[in-house]
Amino acid sequence: MRRLPPLNALRAFEAAARHLSFTRAAVELHVTQAAISHQIKALEEWLGMALFKRQNRALLLTDAGQAYLPPLRESFDRIQDATARLQARDRSGALTVSTFTSFAAKWLVPKLGRFAAAHPDIEVRLAINDALVDLVSDTVDVGIRYGSGDWRGLRAERLMTEVVFVVCSPRLLDGPAPLRRPEDLRHHTMLHDDLPEDWDTWLEAAGVGGIKARRDLAFNHSEMVLQAAIDGLGVALGRSVLVADDLAAGRLVKPFDLELPTQAAYYLVCLEGTQDRPKVKAFRDWVMAEVAREAAAPAPPARPIPPAAGETVTATA
Repeated sequence: MRRLPPLNALRAFEAAARHLSFTRAAVELHVTQAAISHQIKALEEWLGMALFKRQNRALLLTDAGQAYLPPLRESFDRIQDATARLQARDRSGALTVSTFTSFAAKWLVPKLGRFAAAHPDIEVRLAINDALVDLVSDTVDVGIRYGSGDWRGLRAERLMTEVVFVVCSPRLLDGPAPLRRPEDLRHHTMLHDDLPEDWDTWLEAAGVGGIKARRDLAFNHSEMVLQAAIDGLGVALGRSVLVADDLAAGRLVKPFDLELPTQAAYYLVCLEGTQDRPKVKAFRDWVMAEVAREAAAPAPPARPIPPAAGETVTATA
């Protein structure tokens, strides 16, 4: 917990130190000279040291006052600049949304047309960045993040959790090495990204041993992995949120039922106190409606191919 002096006392000191006058500080802050004197006395008592000294009717700063003024002035300047940016941003019709590449490509962008149709007066600007952005310094109105939901200074609202499962092109179901059971993965290239739920974890959960990835292809973005899977280059681990549209459209299929839960979730974030601004609220309500729409849609079932003639296949978990 921060232990800070009273804000009014700091404002009184900064103004008086800048003008070297209690009278001019009182005029600037629209209070009486006595109020300025009282605030500065309270601040000096709180600090346990004098900040001003009077010599021949002149007001001077003590060594402590001279050391205290520059960082305090810089802090007030930064607050003023941040406030001006926020106010200018709120007056603008544009809405800046920050999110990461895979979520933008596979979930957000395909749906943005519906937001534009519902809110033609709001211009949406996407700020795509896989690093964690500062909503203040990067002048971002709202963000969609993936993680634990604990981000200091931000209001975070959970959107979606997800599970991870195997996906592939439907062409692989009818190919020369069809996927009937998890053991058949030994005949396929396993596509990788930066998911913590990697292939070893999935194979262990499926009870499959002795399989190593063959002719690996690795990517640093999930949308690249999924595109490679759509193109039939191999089999991927897909996040349910990112593959929903591809499954619904038949570009990908889910050959096995086994799903692994993830610890993280998707969150809508904004600065504390900005959630009720009209354009932020409009975007939040729209995202929530899209999440509800997707949750209500039936999930595509796993689609293993039929067993070969005379073959008996046991169900996978």
